[in-house]
Amino acid sequence: MEEKQLGKEFDYKGFWDWFLTKEKDFYDAVKNRGQESIEKDFFDHIAPRLSQINEGYYFLTGMSDDSTAELVLTADGEIRNVVFIEELIEAAPQLDHWKFTALKPAMDAKNVNVTMGDYRFTKDNIFFYSNEQEEYPDEIDLVFIYDGNAENKEAITTGVCIFLDNFLGELNFATQIDTFTVVGREQAKQELVPIEKLKDFLLWREREFTEKYKSVKRADVEEEFSVLRATLDNEKPLIACMNLPLLNYDAKASYPWISVLTFHYHGENNDGLPEKEDFEKLSDIEDKVIEDLKEKGYLYIGRETADNSKESYFAGKDFREISKVFKAIKDNNPEYQISFRIFKDKYWQYFKYYNNAV
Repeated sequence: MEEKQLGKEFDYKGFWDWFLTKEKDFYDAVKNRGQESIEKDFFDHIAPRLSQINEGYYFLTGMSDDSTAELVLTADGEIRNVVFIEELIEAAPQLDHWKFTALKPAMDAKNVNVTMGDYRFTKDNIFFYSNEQEEYPDEIDLVFIYDGNAENKEAITTGVCIFLDNFLGELNFATQIDTFTVVGREQAKQELVPIEKLKDFLLWREREFTEKYKSVKRADVEEEFSVLRATLDNEKPLIACMNLPLLNYDAKASYPWISVLTFHYHGENNDGLPEKEDFEKLSDIEDKVIEDLKEKGYLYIGRETADNSKESYFAGKDFREISKVFKAIKDNNPEYQISFRIFKDKYWQYFKYYNNAV
C-alpha cells in the first residue's frame, strides 16, 4: 500500500493494466450510453483506482471523433497535483480508439461558450487589460471585464475563470497569470482589449521574462539564518529561523514558485512548540528534505514554528519535483498530519514581514 501511495511509475502501470481489462466496456459507455451510464459504468470505477495513486485526480470524457473516446485528467487548478497527472498520462498505453490527455487543453476562443444560469461567457463579452506595477515589473496583473450584468460578482468571476481555463488551457491559466480581478464594464479604467489577444500577450510577456532572467546565475547567497521570536494573538510563542540575506536576493522572480510544507504535532503541553521527541524527528525530516531539494535546485528560505505546527519554506524555478518530494514526505510519515501548498509569488510577497526585517 505504501508504494501505491507514493505514485511510482509501476503503480501508474498497474492502473493502466487494470484499465485495459475494462476498456471495452468503458469505451461502450462513452460512445453509446448516456451521462448516467458514464457516471455509473466508467467514472465510478476509475475514481477509487485513481485515488489509490494520489488524491486530486478529476476527469472528463467524451468522443474526440466518431471512433475515439477521450479521457482528460485534470487537477482542477491545484498546481501541486499537475505532475502526477502528467506522469500517469505519460505511462498510458497506445490504443486505437482511446485518447488520453493530461490537463484540459487550450481551445480556440470562438469554440468556448460557458453558460451558468442566466449568464453566458463568450469571446464577445469578455475583455482584458494589464495593470503595470512599478514596484513589481515582472508581475502579470490582469483585469478581466465582463460586458453584461455584473451585479453577481461571484458568478461572473466563476464564469470568467471557467472560460479562461478552457480558452488558455488548464496549465497556462494556472501558471501564466500572477494575479487578476474580474469587473463589470462600468468599472474598467483602461481601454478594453479583445480576449482573443490574451494568448499572444501572455506569450510575449513570457518571452520577455525568460530573456530577462536567462543569464541570472543561481542564488548562491551565503546562508545566514537568523532566529526571530514573536507572540501570537493567543499569547503563544512563535519562533522563526529565516535566511534573511536570501530574502534580499535581487532576482527573486527567477525563483517564482513558493512552497510551504506544514507539519502538525501535539504541543499542547509545551506552549504550542514541539516537545523534545517531535522536535528531533521533525528536524531530521526537514534536514533530509532540504538536502534533497537543494540538489534539485530549490532554495531553502527558512521555517516557522508555533501553535502546534511547523512550516518550512522553499523557492524554486518549477513546481513539479517539489510536489513529488513533499508527497513522499507526507506518505512516509503518517504519524504526523502533513500538508503542503505550492503557489506562484514572483516577488516573495508571502514573506513581506521578514523582508522588512532585512
